[in-house]
Amino acid sequence: MTIGTPVALPYATHDVTNQPPPHAPYDAAADPALLEGLHREGAGWHEPDLRRLGALAGGEQAQRWAEEADTHPPVLRPVDRYGNRIDEVEFHASWHELVRVAVAEGGAGSAWADERPGAHVARFAGSLVWGHTEAGHGCPMSMTYAAVPALRHQPELAAVYEPLLTSRVYDPGLRVPTTKRGILAGMGMTEKQGGSDVRTNTTTATPTAEPGTYALRGHKWFTSAPMCDVFLVLAQAPGGLSCFLVPRVLPDGSRNTFRITRLKDKLGNRSNASSEPEFDGTLAWLVGPEGRGVKTIIDMVNCTRLDCVGGSAALMRKALVEAGHHARHRSAFGSRLIDAPLMRNVLADLAVESEAATTLGLRLAGAADRAIRGDAEEQAFRRIATAVGKYWVTKRAPAFTAEALECLGGNGYVEESGMPRLYREAPLNSVWEGAGNVNALDVLRALAREPETGQALMSELARAHGADRRLDAAVDRLAADLAGLAADPDSAQGQARRLVERMALALQGALLVRHAPAAVADAFCASRLAGDGGLAFGTLPAGTDVAAIVERSLPAGS
Repeated sequence: MTIGTPVALPYATHDVTNQPPPHAPYDAAADPALLEGLHREGAGWHEPDLRRLGALAGGEQAQRWAEEADTHPPVLRPVDRYGNRIDEVEFHASWHELVRVAVAEGGAGSAWADERPGAHVARFAGSLVWGHTEAGHGCPMSMTYAAVPALRHQPELAAVYEPLLTSRVYDPGLRVPTTKRGILAGMGMTEKQGGSDVRTNTTTATPTAEPGTYALRGHKWFTSAPMCDVFLVLAQAPGGLSCFLVPRVLPDGSRNTFRITRLKDKLGNRSNASSEPEFDGTLAWLVGPEGRGVKTIIDMVNCTRLDCVGGSAALMRKALVEAGHHARHRSAFGSRLIDAPLMRNVLADLAVESEAATTLGLRLAGAADRAIRGDAEEQAFRRIATAVGKYWVTKRAPAFTAEALECLGGNGYVEESGMPRLYREAPLNSVWEGAGNVNALDVLRALAREPETGQALMSELARAHGADRRLDAAVDRLAADLAGLAADPDSAQGQARRLVERMALALQGALLVRHAPAAVADAFCASRLAGDGGLAFGTLPAGTDVAAIVERSLPAGS
């Protein structure tokens, strides 16, 4: 052979075999637990739109938006090119597309303007489906939704801003809020010295000459989505800790003082800007009475806690369908992964957990919808069950996502798979809106101060009485725990997590026994209530109908 003569080589090492095809497009709404719960909780009328949104969420374009929004995080622009203070944050175009669709599909505040029963369930279900894209942009959606009931404590402000908060139009850019077609809301509660202990806030609110208007001075530690139009903020007024509405742009068109010192460099949720703003003579309008700030803003917190449950349930569902897609198309040791008995056990166990989270989340959304419409019993149930669900479902997400990632092996550890993004996101909802201890102690507080909440929870569990002996035994143990709590409340704090976990498992078990297929309910009761399962996923007991569970849980063609 003459040196320099081109040689055609068979590049066999570059042949790609035994790799799954791209997952998108897929139907993100193809989840029986979701669709059945949608109808059960009174929003069956929303199914056509939900299915349309599912096709969009699982489509190539939306999945690309999600990847780009996470890959290109927001950038802080404290000043313009001339040195003028502007305190703006620039987002990638894909972030804006995700927000645009979310607002248009009712993910922000529009449920409050929808008189149809089930409107809040429909919104929650939409967030479960659109959550298959990217979680960061869901933060301003949740806060905008949650701001409405808090703002209603000041009717004259609600009359101005509620029509804009409930709009389905995304109108970005800092302008006078009342000149826009729709606005988004944020929240500023925590400060560096106190965190969840908001009563230690040191931001001050000084009354101005104009009634109802105050000047704020202080520094907030976590204020997400700083490009929102208005914020609900806690500050110390002469009458005590109070709630205020802070617009980024004042009615005269000038910028309100909202100095952003930095954006947080976070573990996950990277597409969402979480800022530290400073207030210095910042104009604000009082929402609710002076000294009742926590009471006023708690309506907002209850709503965002529900969205924490939904965010984690959506994350788990997304991780499950990605794991299932890989297992369907990857072979090892002579068979497809999905046909291997141990992998089927893992996928079935994950599917049971996902269905339990989705079913509980929809039940909580149904309770919220009915409570908002005046159902006192559902209001009591909502009060305690939302805190229980927020504690447990968000706690399960990190371990769940790690197991789903492992189903992909090394492929799941690579950024292109999307699984690392899900894994980084998984701890967030357990931290946001009160970490685990805060929510567990809130359950104790509800039981002590509002005994009707405990009664409502037990009434809900009683609806499944007699359907499964393991569930009945778990409910009996819980009743004994609650009786012991009443007898010795001083020793309860150290056992709060244990109690709330038992509440959550009993509640999920009761819902699955009543509404899920027998295979799912049996697997849950055996492994989660009767102890016939291990501490890791993939330890469902022998005899579990894993085939039926896996077949139910994965979209066709996944």
